[in-house]
Amino acid sequence: MSGTGRPAASAVEAAGLTVGIVAARWHEEITDQLVARAVQAAGDSGAAATVVRVAGTLEIPVVVQTLARRYDAVVALGAVIRGETAHFHYVCDSVTSGLTRISLDEETPVGNGVLTCDSLDQAVDRSGLPGSHEDKGYEATLAALETALLLKDLRD
Repeated sequence: MSGTGRPAASAVEAAGLTVGIVAARWHEEITDQLVARAVQAAGDSGAAATVVRVAGTLEIPVVVQTLARRYDAVVALGAVIRGETAHFHYVCDSVTSGLTRISLDEETPVGNGVLTCDSLDQAVDRSGLPGSHEDKGYEATLAALETALLLKDLRD
């Protein structure tokens, strides 16, 4: 399992910041938990969170881009599970490239909490459910908020 070397997930002081959370509806057991943990991370950090749900993972980037123009940080959440066709690779590459481009073009941090897993079990193990080894919704939100704070300091 990945995750070796990641920093401890602890809340940052982000009072006054806003974060948009965009989540796909596919694999609701996973994405609902990712959203709950992202909202918890925002709350623990004092940031105001707005949640927007989209049909699938491919719809995430366009909504993230719109929110990146109005929020201090944005978080993308979803679960893409490998199937029997190349579709998995197209979705993962498109979403990752799109989120990176949006973050750079809009100069707004985008936390990438889109899980790209070989199996549903792997996604569950990264979702922050009880017994999970990772908590990607929480971690992605903290990363986006921490980066927003850093950018604010650099711009001031």
